[in-house]
Amino acid sequence: MVGEEGAFVLGWDEVLTEEELSMTLKVLCMSEEEFKEYKEQDGWEDDSEEEESSTLSNEALSRLKTPCKKLLYDSVLLTLESYGADLKAEQDLLNNKEAYEKLSRREQQALHVRYGQKRILHQLLELVQ
Repeated sequence: MVGEEGAFVLGWDEVLTEEELSMTLKVLCMSEEEFKEYKEQDGWEDDSEEEESSTLSNEALSRLKTPCKKLLYDSVLLTLESYGADLKAEQDLLNNKEAYEKLSRREQQALHVRYGQKRILHQLLELVQ
């Protein structure tokens, strides 16, 4: 369900791998009985109601059912814990011109990428609280 990378891709305004995330949330938030039915039917057939709600914009994420929000929230927390430093530490390093200039060009670019990733994850935390 998650694809080759084993991760979902989030943007500032929406989930870029919305089909994978939508399907994963549906399956993980199913009751045991719903999952058995899902397996027996070999997944969902052409269900237009499900398709309409599959677009995962930031607004749609904030309207997810509570179990799905909780699952996303906990997943984001685990992802944030995997980083060596928190968002504030990265921001402080970006704002400290002297320390920033001591970093190699590659380290500076990595810092910008990590900081952007963490900001998106923090935004997602706010959406699913």
